[in-house]
Amino acid sequence: MQQKSIDQYESESFKPQSQLQFFDSWQRAIIPFQPLDPAKIGLYACGPTVYDYAHLGNLRTYIFVDILRRTLKLNGYQIHHVMNITDVGHLVSDADSGEDKMEKGARKHNKSAWQIAEYFENKFLSDLAELNIETPETICRATEHIQQQIEFVQQLQDKGFTYQTSDGVYFDSSKLKDYGQLARLDIAGLKSGVRVEAAEKRSITDFALWKFSRGEQRQMEWPSPWGIGFPGWHIECSAMSEHYLGKQFDIHAGGEDHIPVHHTNEIAQSQAKNGHRQASYWMHGYFLQLDQQKISKSGTSLLLSELVQRGFSPLAYRYLVLTSHYRSHLNFSWQSLQQASDRMIKLKTKVSAWPEDGQVDRYFWNKFTEKINNDLAMPQAMAVLSEMIASEIADENKRATLQQMERVLGLDLLKADQVSSEIPLQVITLAEQRWQARKQKNWLEADRLRELILQAGYQMQDQDKGFKLEKTKLSKVTVY
Repeated sequence: MQQKSIDQYESESFKPQSQLQFFDSWQRAIIPFQPLDPAKIGLYACGPTVYDYAHLGNLRTYIFVDILRRTLKLNGYQIHHVMNITDVGHLVSDADSGEDKMEKGARKHNKSAWQIAEYFENKFLSDLAELNIETPETICRATEHIQQQIEFVQQLQDKGFTYQTSDGVYFDSSKLKDYGQLARLDIAGLKSGVRVEAAEKRSITDFALWKFSRGEQRQMEWPSPWGIGFPGWHIECSAMSEHYLGKQFDIHAGGEDHIPVHHTNEIAQSQAKNGHRQASYWMHGYFLQLDQQKISKSGTSLLLSELVQRGFSPLAYRYLVLTSHYRSHLNFSWQSLQQASDRMIKLKTKVSAWPEDGQVDRYFWNKFTEKINNDLAMPQAMAVLSEMIASEIADENKRATLQQMERVLGLDLLKADQVSSEIPLQVITLAEQRWQARKQKNWLEADRLRELILQAGYQMQDQDKGFKLEKTKLSKVTVY
């Protein structure tokens, strides 16, 4: 019997049998997922501010959103996934002070703000591809939706939620009864704890909707009813999510750092304009930590390219992320990444020996999807994967079941078909490192690794989407 493709399986009855449920940050509880329209799900996920490279902490959030997206698809939903690109308006301080991060990035890299926006957006999208993160249906840039943002601010003004100062147009948070509910903000405590001058802002919780250009001309500025300037950070997401998904949609996702300020202010804008929150569910991925410190662009940082330079596959990082729940902090270490890489390579080697004519094992498939549907419980789902591999079911059925699991995992575990299970793990690791070196066009390192592989008695043939390892007639030697 011929192995069925993933597309064939998707068209059959492989939907999870368990109830899909998520942790909603607004209610602070895990609740059943009830879509507004079962025919199509609206998902908005906050994208990057493209003034610098995305770090591993950023990328963990996008892996979380990817798992969310894949899980929704697994449950049979069609999705309209929208992600913004912040290429203007994000100030260095969440308190609406300091310069725009794009202007700061332009000065740091000695390029125009437009140039760095394009460069870092492309680098970011390349990182997503390396991590097998599916591309959203809509990617929208703030600079291409200025008119929508101006119109949104005008409607807030018409409803009496704004005031103007010498440096911009601000949202008056005192006019909204439940401002700060998402983050459970203690507004009175915030006001009593103010230690800095709030300039012309009436309250510490007020925020900029439109900032005026002052002094020398900015690289990114536009005319508006209030004067030449640029939009605030928060207004772009409210305006663009409504533009593409409507006034109400299903899920808004992002990092946990968005809870107290960015998402709180997004909600305030939409409530003031439309009378309700824009999203039914608010979901947040937690920080990645390096030596117990939050990874950030402005402080401790680590890039995906640095992992590749040290010989790791980007998917080894994805594997590591999947071993931790998205609502728990994950501490990164090179040792934990090495362990994840070793486990993944061993698994790919084992899979390569499995026949291709099997049936999905319903017990393990249902058990796996039960974990996935329970608020994306990936560590438990990975445990089911390990249990399935160690079980006594036929290898061809293991392969068919893994093929289904890969719809969520996205680890390319089935792409190791041409690596013999007899090839030592050490040689496979060298081949993986060489493949990454070639992708980075590090030809000297690739040649060095090829020589080590040859010395070990194997040859590596490069192919379009991977490589093939074969034993040569050379004597095998130990690879150090």
